[in-house]
Amino acid sequence: MKSALALALGVGALVPLSPVLAASPEQVAAGALKAAPVWDGHNDVPEQLRFRRKDVLAGFDFHDTTATADPTKSLPAMQTDLKRLRAGHVGAQFWSVYVSTNLTDSQAVQATLEQIDVARRLIAQYPADLQFATSAADVQKAMKAGRVASLLGMEGGHSIGGSLGVLRQMYALGARYMTLTHYKNTSWADSSNDVPAHHGLTDFGRDVVREMQRIGMLVDLSHTSAETMRDALAVAQAPVIFSHSGAQALDGHPRNVPDDVLALVKANGGIVMADFVPDFVSEEVRTWAAAQKAEKARAEALHVGDPDGAAKALAAWVAAHPQPKATLAQAADHIDHLVKVAGIDHVGLGGDYDGTDEMPLGLEDVSTYPALFVELARQGYSQGDLQKIASGNMLRVMKAAEAYAAAHRADPPIETPTTF
Repeated sequence: MKSALALALGVGALVPLSPVLAASPEQVAAGALKAAPVWDGHNDVPEQLRFRRKDVLAGFDFHDTTATADPTKSLPAMQTDLKRLRAGHVGAQFWSVYVSTNLTDSQAVQATLEQIDVARRLIAQYPADLQFATSAADVQKAMKAGRVASLLGMEGGHSIGGSLGVLRQMYALGARYMTLTHYKNTSWADSSNDVPAHHGLTDFGRDVVREMQRIGMLVDLSHTSAETMRDALAVAQAPVIFSHSGAQALDGHPRNVPDDVLALVKANGGIVMADFVPDFVSEEVRTWAAAQKAEKARAEALHVGDPDGAAKALAAWVAAHPQPKATLAQAADHIDHLVKVAGIDHVGLGGDYDGTDEMPLGLEDVSTYPALFVELARQGYSQGDLQKIASGNMLRVMKAAEAYAAAHRADPPIETPTTF
């Protein structure tokens, strides 16, 4: 029996086995993006339309914006257009209807209405490519039809002018998230980039969070202070989002999210959508910018009354200290850290394209998402993991927010007295 077994094994050893070829990172990334196109949390095309064109769409071609640079105004070309959205496998996009924090309350409300208007006009102008969306079901329908689901997000609580009535009306017009602050505090919430005024949320700020979740508007904690993040998460009964933020453990910018808050996001069921702005991605870029700002002040102090001399001194310093560049690999590191702390089910993408002049090397515009997914696949992320990061997690969060609102539809609106 032993000899017969040995013979059988020997014969079997002569039969070549078909090799099982592992999928390449490129194949894994392509499979993920085909199954789950990117749902990006934040894009500032509406801001560009306001700044560059005063919201006039006549003569604007969104099919291709690569020739929109204007050297006379030091404006680079836009980073987003329909052609590059397709190349980037973007299937859903939150378009930011940001307005300046320097406006008065009434001006901010008017400007936000104008930005909602121009965003909706842009979407309507390209029905073969874009589809207005206000729900998770709308997003799924648009993706299935091969169009970019186009949602609206307000960036900064100043957009509602301190009024829950205005908040509800913005929701009625299609706004599906609101970032509680931008770079300045509101009268009810502290920003990440301002001197603390409330040390988080005021009582009214807590009511804003409650009312947003009651009606189904996503609470966005990007741009808020860490204290505001913690206060909002303590109040929240439905998942929250960070539409465009990174990991503070890798880059100390206050715009990024501390690890203890990432743990709270996991417990809340929310999502942090990774931002690509170089200052938030690269600690080297951030510290260089701080040093350059300090050197500028030094040069001006040494060359009082001589702006040309100050400019030359600063130029000499920059020549001796070249600005570092953020990279795609560093952006991938942020995603990896967010996954390690918050979990694979709580990470997405919010590139912040057209919200800054320059993006990391390898992530210059919206067409570059596939390269990021290849890098993540190279690091060992499976196709299933990548599908969650691309859009699966955001879809889950929006469905959960909608379910919470549906369950509380009979709850009365939170009322506050008018102020004038």
